[in-house]
Amino acid sequence: MDIGMPTLIEYDGLKSNVDACRSLGLKFIELNMNLPEYQTDALQKIDLSSVADSNGIYFTLHLDENLNVADFNSAVAQAYTDTVKRSIDIALRNGMPVLNMHLARGVYFTLPHAKVYLFEKYSQMYARSYLKFRDVCESMIGDADLKICIENTAGWAEHEKRVLDCLLESDVFALTFDIGHSHCIGDCDEPYILSHANKLFHFHIHDAQNKSAHLPLGDGDVDLTARLALARAHGCRCVAETKTSAGLSQSVLWLKAREIL
Repeated sequence: MDIGMPTLIEYDGLKSNVDACRSLGLKFIELNMNLPEYQTDALQKIDLSSVADSNGIYFTLHLDENLNVADFNSAVAQAYTDTVKRSIDIALRNGMPVLNMHLARGVYFTLPHAKVYLFEKYSQMYARSYLKFRDVCESMIGDADLKICIENTAGWAEHEKRVLDCLLESDVFALTFDIGHSHCIGDCDEPYILSHANKLFHFHIHDAQNKSAHLPLGDGDVDLTARLALARAHGCRCVAETKTSAGLSQSVLWLKAREIL
């Protein structure tokens, strides 16, 4: 089971992250495309496959968390889709196995009795946008060894689950199980994830306690043994997704003590 690390904001640039990955004995780095140095125009100028080969590691990509291919402004939606297309091209050229992404829940109107999500009210438009997006991704990826993995975050709403159902009909799409996020929302996405366990491909592993996530492994209440067993059973790679180098080092020690790493 391959264990990797996220891009850490305390490190400046790719080399510092690569050096940390090697020193900790990890297998890969998930490059975070929210950061300016990992935008597509910057990544297209780097021979990531050579960097990977020379350091004995590989890369995955975490797409921008603001990604919204269903935006009602068609120009904005197209810009996000084009960004994903460029990201797919980068991943294919550099042998990356995973693009990780969040679904866009969208904005909501707050009424006296409830929040009304616009993507729920206009659910057919929302679904059509993601079906169009699915077709674009399928056309580019074909039968290549690359998955676009949808990550659970704050609890999928029903309109999001309907879109997920459509995306997961495609061999190009799979699931990322973020175990810390799941714990913080009472594991409400777990029934959906387990009912689609054949689509599990990627994990984000961090501990959590109450509403506090991204804790080092062993510092929270997540049943890490069971979660890691699930990841191993489905042949998933795992990102040890703490936010600091100290937290990452602690998580690595926890994994090594249990002979997982």
